[in-house]
Amino acid sequence: MKIDVFAHVLPPRYLEERNRRAGDRFTSQYKKYSSAVPALSDLETRFRVMDKFPDVKQLLTIAGPNIESITEPEDTVEVARIANDEMAKLVSDHPARFVGAVTCMPMNDMDAALREAERCIDELDFHGVEIFTDINGKPLDSAEFFPLYEMMEINGLPIILHPRRTNTTPDYPGEEKSKYLTYTNFGWPYVTSLAMARLAFGVFVKHPKLKVLTHHGGGMIPFFHKRAEFSWELHETCMDYDFDGAPLEKNPIDYYRMFYCDTVLQGNVPALMCAFDFFGADQMLFATDTPYDSQMGEKVYRATLAAVEAMDISDADREKIFAGNARRIFRL
Repeated sequence: MKIDVFAHVLPPRYLEERNRRAGDRFTSQYKKYSSAVPALSDLETRFRVMDKFPDVKQLLTIAGPNIESITEPEDTVEVARIANDEMAKLVSDHPARFVGAVTCMPMNDMDAALREAERCIDELDFHGVEIFTDINGKPLDSAEFFPLYEMMEINGLPIILHPRRTNTTPDYPGEEKSKYLTYTNFGWPYVTSLAMARLAFGVFVKHPKLKVLTHHGGGMIPFFHKRAEFSWELHETCMDYDFDGAPLEKNPIDYYRMFYCDTVLQGNVPALMCAFDFFGADQMLFATDTPYDSQMGEKVYRATLAAVEAMDISDADREKIFAGNARRIFRL
Protein backbone atom coordinates (compact mmCIF):
# COMPACT_ATOMS: atom_id res chain seq x y z
CA MET A 1 0.00 0.00 0.00
CA LYS A 2 1.02 3.59 -0.70
CA ILE A 3 -0.39 6.43 1.41
CA ASP A 4 -0.85 9.88 -0.14
CA VAL A 5 -0.64 12.28 2.81
CA PHE A 6 -1.57 15.44 0.88
CA ALA A 7 -4.81 14.55 -0.91
CA HIS A 8 -7.03 17.62 -1.19
CA VAL A 9 -10.81 17.56 -1.05
CA LEU A 10 -13.74 19.99 -1.06
CA PRO A 11 -16.86 18.21 0.20
CA PRO A 12 -19.94 19.78 -1.45
CA ARG A 13 -21.66 20.76 1.81
CA TYR A 14 -18.49 22.44 3.04
CA LEU A 15 -17.90 24.15 -0.32
CA GLU A 16 -21.42 25.60 -0.38
CA GLU A 17 -21.27 26.86 3.19
CA ARG A 18 -17.76 28.26 2.81
CA ASN A 19 -18.67 30.20 -0.32
CA ARG A 20 -21.87 31.53 1.23
CA ARG A 21 -20.14 32.84 4.33
CA ALA A 22 -17.04 34.15 2.55
CA GLY A 23 -18.95 36.37 0.13
CA ASP A 24 -16.76 38.87 -1.71
CA ARG A 25 -13.63 37.88 0.23
CA PHE A 26 -13.32 34.72 -1.84
CA THR A 27 -10.91 35.42 -4.73
CA SER A 28 -11.79 34.60 -8.32
CA GLN A 29 -8.69 32.41 -8.60
CA TYR A 30 -9.95 29.99 -5.95
CA LYS A 31 -13.43 30.01 -7.47
CA LYS A 32 -11.85 28.85 -10.72
CA TYR A 33 -10.09 25.98 -8.95
CA SER A 34 -13.35 24.79 -7.42
CA SER A 35 -15.01 24.50 -10.83
CA ALA A 36 -11.99 23.57 -12.95
CA VAL A 37 -10.99 20.62 -10.75
CA PRO A 38 -14.24 18.69 -10.17
CA ALA A 39 -12.39 15.78 -8.55
CA LEU A 40 -12.09 17.99 -5.46
CA SER A 41 -15.81 17.53 -4.80
CA ASP A 42 -17.16 14.86 -7.14
CA LEU A 43 -16.41 11.38 -5.83
CA GLU A 44 -17.20 9.64 -9.10
CA THR A 45 -14.53 11.68 -10.88
CA ARG A 46 -12.09 11.15 -8.03
CA PHE A 47 -12.66 7.40 -7.86
CA ARG A 48 -12.19 6.96 -11.61
CA VAL A 49 -8.65 8.21 -11.17
CA MET A 50 -8.03 6.28 -7.96
CA ASP A 51 -9.14 3.06 -9.66
CA LYS A 52 -6.08 3.34 -11.91
CA PHE A 53 -3.83 3.26 -8.83
CA PRO A 54 -5.46 0.62 -6.61
CA ASP A 55 -2.58 0.38 -4.14
CA VAL A 56 -2.79 4.10 -3.26
CA LYS A 57 -4.90 5.27 -0.31
CA GLN A 58 -5.48 8.90 0.59
CA LEU A 59 -5.20 10.94 3.78
CA LEU A 60 -7.67 13.78 3.29
CA THR A 61 -7.00 17.50 3.76
CA ILE A 62 -9.31 20.40 2.97
CA ALA A 63 -8.18 22.32 -0.11
CA GLY A 64 -7.32 26.01 0.24
CA PRO A 65 -7.78 28.77 0.88
CA ASN A 66 -7.42 28.63 4.63
CA ILE A 67 -10.84 29.49 5.98
CA GLU A 68 -9.68 32.13 8.46
CA SER A 69 -8.51 34.24 5.52
CA ILE A 70 -12.01 34.49 4.02
CA THR A 71 -14.46 34.22 6.93
CA GLU A 72 -15.04 36.04 10.20
CA PRO A 73 -14.21 34.17 13.45
CA GLU A 74 -17.84 33.42 14.26
CA ASP A 75 -18.27 31.87 10.79
CA THR A 76 -14.88 30.16 10.64
CA VAL A 77 -15.61 27.93 13.61
CA GLU A 78 -18.81 26.58 12.09
CA VAL A 79 -17.32 26.19 8.61
CA ALA A 80 -14.36 24.25 10.03
CA ARG A 81 -16.72 21.97 11.91
CA ILE A 82 -18.67 21.25 8.73
CA ALA A 83 -15.43 20.55 6.84
CA ASN A 84 -14.25 18.10 9.46
CA ASP A 85 -17.59 16.35 9.83
CA GLU A 86 -17.78 15.91 6.06
CA MET A 87 -14.25 14.49 5.86
CA ALA A 88 -15.05 12.12 8.72
CA LYS A 89 -18.08 10.90 6.78
CA LEU A 90 -15.99 10.34 3.65
CA VAL A 91 -13.52 8.23 5.63
CA SER A 92 -16.32 6.27 7.29
CA ASP A 93 -18.18 5.69 4.03
CA HIS A 94 -15.10 4.77 1.96
CA PRO A 95 -12.50 3.09 4.21
CA ALA A 96 -10.96 1.29 1.23
CA ARG A 97 -10.16 4.67 -0.36
CA PHE A 98 -9.34 6.95 2.56
CA VAL A 99 -7.13 6.04 5.53
CA GLY A 100 -8.09 9.12 7.52
CA ALA A 101 -8.21 12.90 7.58
CA VAL A 102 -6.41 15.93 8.99
CA THR A 103 -8.21 18.66 10.92
CA CYS A 104 -9.32 21.86 9.18
CA MET A 105 -8.52 24.57 11.74
CA PRO A 106 -10.35 27.87 12.50
CA MET A 107 -7.10 29.67 13.27
CA ASN A 108 -8.60 33.15 13.77
CA ASP A 109 -10.10 31.90 17.05
CA MET A 110 -7.39 30.01 18.91
CA ASP A 111 -9.58 28.75 21.73
CA ALA A 112 -12.04 27.36 19.19
CA ALA A 113 -9.18 25.93 17.11
CA LEU A 114 -7.88 24.01 20.11
CA ARG A 115 -11.34 22.67 20.88
CA GLU A 116 -11.86 21.62 17.26
CA ALA A 117 -8.49 19.88 17.11
CA GLU A 118 -9.31 18.05 20.32
CA ARG A 119 -12.76 17.05 19.02
CA CYS A 120 -11.43 15.79 15.71
CA ILE A 121 -8.53 13.83 17.19
CA ASP A 122 -10.42 12.38 20.17
CA GLU A 123 -13.89 11.85 18.69
CA LEU A 124 -13.41 11.60 14.92
CA ASP A 125 -10.07 9.76 15.00
CA PHE A 126 -8.29 12.38 12.90
CA HIS A 127 -4.54 12.16 12.50
CA GLY A 128 -3.20 15.70 12.82
CA VAL A 129 -4.01 19.31 11.97
CA GLU A 130 -3.40 21.52 8.96
CA ILE A 131 -2.28 25.13 9.22
CA PHE A 132 -1.02 27.60 6.63
CA THR A 133 2.24 29.52 6.37
CA ASP A 134 0.76 32.66 7.89
CA ILE A 135 -2.42 33.32 9.81
CA ASN A 136 -3.97 36.44 8.31
CA GLY A 137 -0.55 38.04 8.04
CA LYS A 138 0.74 36.87 11.42
CA PRO A 139 3.90 34.72 11.50
CA LEU A 140 3.69 31.25 12.97
CA ASP A 141 5.96 32.08 15.90
CA SER A 142 3.41 34.58 17.25
CA ALA A 143 2.72 33.89 20.93
CA GLU A 144 -1.00 33.26 20.39
CA PHE A 145 -0.30 30.08 18.41
CA PHE A 146 1.91 28.39 21.01
CA PRO A 147 -0.97 26.60 22.77
CA LEU A 148 -1.49 24.65 19.55
CA TYR A 149 2.18 23.69 19.38
CA GLU A 150 2.12 22.57 22.99
CA MET A 151 -1.00 20.47 22.36
CA MET A 152 0.42 18.81 19.25
CA GLU A 153 3.80 18.15 20.86
CA ILE A 154 2.05 16.41 23.76
CA ASN A 155 -0.25 14.26 21.63
CA GLY A 156 2.54 13.46 19.17
CA LEU A 157 0.53 13.91 15.98
CA PRO A 158 1.84 16.16 13.20
CA ILE A 159 0.99 19.60 11.95
CA ILE A 160 0.91 19.70 8.17
CA LEU A 161 2.00 23.04 6.74
CA HIS A 162 0.46 24.37 3.54
CA PRO A 163 1.67 27.53 1.77
CA ARG A 164 -0.58 30.56 1.51
CA ARG A 165 -0.11 33.22 -1.15
CA THR A 166 -2.64 34.36 -3.75
CA ASN A 167 -2.48 36.19 -7.05
CA THR A 168 -3.73 39.29 -5.21
CA THR A 169 -0.26 39.55 -3.61
CA PRO A 170 1.76 41.59 -6.14
CA ASP A 171 5.30 40.60 -7.03
CA TYR A 172 6.34 44.27 -7.00
CA PRO A 173 5.01 47.10 -4.80
CA GLY A 174 3.90 49.20 -7.77
CA GLU A 175 1.61 46.51 -9.17
CA GLU A 176 -1.81 45.25 -8.10
CA LYS A 177 -1.41 41.50 -8.52
CA SER A 178 1.03 38.73 -9.32
CA LYS A 179 1.70 37.76 -12.94
CA TYR A 180 2.67 34.59 -14.76
CA LEU A 181 1.61 32.32 -11.84
CA THR A 182 4.76 33.25 -9.94
CA TYR A 183 2.73 33.60 -6.74
CA THR A 184 2.19 29.83 -6.65
CA ASN A 185 4.98 28.37 -8.80
CA PHE A 186 7.74 30.13 -6.86
CA GLY A 187 5.94 32.09 -4.16
CA TRP A 188 4.64 29.02 -2.39
CA PRO A 189 8.07 27.40 -1.86
CA TYR A 190 9.31 30.82 -0.71
CA VAL A 191 6.60 31.41 1.90
CA THR A 192 7.02 27.81 3.04
CA SER A 193 10.67 28.55 3.69
CA LEU A 194 9.82 31.75 5.58
CA ALA A 195 7.38 29.85 7.79
CA MET A 196 9.94 27.11 8.36
CA ALA A 197 12.43 29.71 9.59
CA ARG A 198 9.93 31.07 12.11
CA LEU A 199 9.08 27.57 13.29
CA ALA A 200 12.68 26.39 13.38
CA PHE A 201 14.09 29.24 15.46
CA GLY A 202 10.97 30.52 17.19
CA VAL A 203 9.11 27.30 17.99
CA PHE A 204 11.34 24.21 17.77
CA VAL A 205 13.73 25.74 20.31
CA LYS A 206 10.85 25.56 22.81
CA HIS A 207 8.99 22.52 21.47
CA PRO A 208 11.71 20.21 20.11
CA LYS A 209 9.44 17.17 19.77
CA LEU A 210 6.86 18.95 17.60
CA LYS A 211 6.31 17.25 14.22
CA VAL A 212 5.72 19.50 11.20
CA LEU A 213 5.28 18.13 7.67
CA THR A 214 6.20 20.63 4.96
CA HIS A 215 4.74 20.71 1.46
CA HIS A 216 6.61 20.63 -1.87
CA GLY A 217 9.67 18.83 -0.59
CA GLY A 218 10.39 21.33 2.16
CA GLY A 219 10.29 24.48 0.04
CA MET A 220 13.63 26.06 -0.80
CA ILE A 221 15.50 24.73 2.21
CA PRO A 222 17.08 21.52 0.84
CA PHE A 223 18.44 23.26 -2.26
CA PHE A 224 19.64 26.45 -0.54
CA HIS A 225 20.77 25.20 2.86
CA LYS A 226 24.49 25.58 2.13
CA ARG A 227 23.92 29.18 1.06
CA ALA A 228 22.19 29.75 4.40
CA GLU A 229 25.08 28.17 6.31
CA PHE A 230 27.66 30.41 4.62
CA SER A 231 25.49 33.47 5.21
CA TRP A 232 24.97 32.68 8.89
CA GLU A 233 28.71 32.20 9.40
CA LEU A 234 29.50 35.51 7.68
CA HIS A 235 26.95 37.50 9.67
CA GLU A 236 27.75 35.86 13.00
CA THR A 237 31.53 36.05 12.63
CA CYS A 238 31.95 39.41 10.94
CA MET A 239 28.79 41.37 11.72
CA ASP A 240 27.87 40.38 15.32
CA TYR A 241 24.60 38.76 14.25
CA ASP A 242 22.91 36.99 17.19
CA PHE A 243 20.10 35.20 15.34
CA ASP A 244 17.64 37.78 16.61
CA GLY A 245 18.02 36.39 20.10
CA ALA A 246 16.91 32.83 19.31
CA PRO A 247 18.30 30.52 22.05
CA LEU A 248 20.01 28.08 19.71
CA GLU A 249 21.52 24.94 21.21
CA LYS A 250 22.88 23.45 17.99
CA ASN A 251 23.89 24.32 14.45
CA PRO A 252 21.11 26.44 12.88
CA ILE A 253 20.73 24.11 9.91
CA ASP A 254 19.98 21.21 12.25
CA TYR A 255 16.74 22.92 13.28
CA TYR A 256 15.61 22.77 9.65
CA ARG A 257 16.40 19.07 9.59
CA MET A 258 13.74 18.58 12.29
CA PHE A 259 10.98 19.08 9.69
CA TYR A 260 9.38 16.34 7.63
CA CYS A 261 8.87 16.77 3.89
CA ASP A 262 6.59 15.33 1.22
CA THR A 263 7.22 14.23 -2.37
CA VAL A 264 5.06 16.89 -4.06
CA LEU A 265 7.67 17.86 -6.64
CA GLN A 266 5.73 16.77 -9.73
CA GLY A 267 8.02 13.88 -10.60
CA ASN A 268 11.35 15.72 -10.41
CA VAL A 269 13.79 12.99 -9.37
CA PRO A 270 16.84 15.22 -8.71
CA ALA A 271 14.67 17.48 -6.54
CA LEU A 272 13.39 14.45 -4.62
CA MET A 273 16.95 13.27 -4.06
CA CYS A 274 17.92 16.73 -2.86
CA ALA A 275 15.12 16.65 -0.27
CA PHE A 276 15.90 13.05 0.64
CA ASP A 277 19.58 13.84 1.19
CA PHE A 278 18.68 16.78 3.43
CA PHE A 279 15.83 15.38 5.55
CA GLY A 280 16.66 11.67 5.42
CA ALA A 281 14.69 8.49 4.77
CA ASP A 282 12.73 8.67 8.02
CA GLN A 283 11.36 12.15 7.32
CA MET A 284 10.09 11.98 3.74
CA LEU A 285 6.46 10.99 3.05
CA PHE A 286 4.71 10.15 -0.20
CA ALA A 287 2.23 12.78 -1.38
CA THR A 288 1.00 14.08 -4.72
CA ASP A 289 -1.19 17.18 -4.23
CA THR A 290 -4.00 15.32 -5.97
CA PRO A 291 -6.22 16.22 -7.77
CA TYR A 292 -4.38 19.38 -8.87
CA ASP A 293 -3.34 18.66 -12.43
CA SER A 294 -4.91 18.77 -15.87
CA GLN A 295 -6.02 15.13 -15.54
CA MET A 296 -7.78 15.33 -12.12
CA GLY A 297 -4.85 13.72 -10.30
CA GLU A 298 -3.86 11.02 -12.76
CA LYS A 299 -0.87 12.96 -14.05
CA VAL A 300 0.61 13.70 -10.62
CA TYR A 301 0.11 10.11 -9.54
CA ARG A 302 1.91 8.73 -12.57
CA ALA A 303 4.73 11.26 -12.28
CA THR A 304 5.23 10.99 -8.52
CA LEU A 305 4.99 7.21 -8.32
CA ALA A 306 7.49 6.84 -11.17
CA ALA A 307 9.84 9.39 -9.64
CA VAL A 308 9.92 7.75 -6.21
CA GLU A 309 10.56 4.41 -7.91
CA ALA A 310 13.44 6.03 -9.83
CA MET A 311 15.14 7.46 -6.74
CA ASP A 312 18.58 5.99 -6.04
CA ILE A 313 17.66 4.62 -2.61
CA SER A 314 17.19 1.24 -0.98
CA ASP A 315 13.92 -0.66 -1.20
CA ALA A 316 13.61 -0.33 2.58
CA ASP A 317 13.83 3.46 2.36
CA ARG A 318 11.36 3.51 -0.53
CA GLU A 319 8.85 1.60 1.59
CA LYS A 320 9.29 4.16 4.38
CA ILE A 321 8.49 6.95 1.94
CA PHE A 322 5.50 5.21 0.38
CA ALA A 323 3.81 4.11 3.60
CA GLY A 324 5.96 3.32 6.61
CA ASN A 325 6.64 6.89 7.68
CA ALA A 326 3.00 7.87 7.26
CA ARG A 327 1.84 4.96 9.41
CA ARG A 328 4.31 5.92 12.13
CA ILE A 329 3.89 9.70 12.11
CA PHE A 330 0.12 9.88 11.59
CA ARG A 331 -0.52 6.73 13.68
CA LEU A 332 -2.49 5.06 10.88
